[in-house]
Amino acid sequence: MKRIHLFTLGLLLILGSSCKQTKKENSEQQEASKEVVGDSFVIIPDSTKVNFTAYKTTDKVPVGGQFKKISISNAKTGSTPLEALDGIEFSIPVSSLFTNDPTGIRDPKLLEFFFGVMKDTELISGTFKSTADKKCSIDVTLNGETSNIPLEYTMDTENNITFNGVMELENWKALDAVASIHEACKILHTGPDGVSKTWSEVAVKAQVQFKKN
Repeated sequence: MKRIHLFTLGLLLILGSSCKQTKKENSEQQEASKEVVGDSFVIIPDSTKVNFTAYKTTDKVPVGGQFKKISISNAKTGSTPLEALDGIEFSIPVSSLFTNDPTGIRDPKLLEFFFGVMKDTELISGTFKSTADKKCSIDVTLNGETSNIPLEYTMDTENNITFNGVMELENWKALDAVASIHEACKILHTGPDGVSKTWSEVAVKAQVQFKKN
């Protein structure tokens, strides 16, 4: 009888130890799974805003505007917002240009005398690039040419980033377009010094929002 009790006790101890080991292994697997999965980010396409600032006169007076439409493709998730953006493609209809000019003259002039003298002017397109060392840039195609714009960025919140860069239009062989809009706006681009000037430098700004998956 004693032998039976001892055998039963030993069996219970073995089973108890095995259950504890199994629970421990399952717990460790769950924790490891949490570490691997974590949070992932994806862009909210219709939240993206694109603004630009051109300059006139020798005093470099800013003239701001925006594009009210932007299409995003090749969207993906990433462990960080920058990783989620890497490789994303975008296209901007030039017709969505808006400068909030109360006279209503500036936008048609830009469409006719600036974009209208370029090649393939229906869309501005490009690809976002992010490197492992957190440097960002965009390849932009305009006037039939593709060139790169390095970007600086600010994490406004965990889910919102603002990017800033400078576009030198000479890199897109667009100086003829600059000369064309300058001629069309020569008087308006004349400063107090009597000199008329239209800059080939354009500041670009984009605000991008993300959501967590």
